[in-house]
Amino acid sequence: MNTARPDAGSSGVFSIREAAWILGVDRSEVSRLIRVGVLPTIRRRSRVVVPAHALARLLPSAGDGRAR
Repeated sequence: MNTARPDAGSSGVFSIREAAWILGVDRSEVSRLIRVGVLPTIRRRSRVVVPAHALARLLPSAGDGRAR
């Protein structure tokens, strides 16, 4: 199964489902992060989306030595 998503985030935003997949958590956890103010969202038409830059803040950087 190919899990690559070449078109995901091409506009700089991710859906709640995509954000959960990227973070490796359940959608309910992403919703909780949004509700408590850790993860900001924006409205695109009638959808709530997560900006890519906000999602990147929650990901560990490659050079921090924590992920092995």
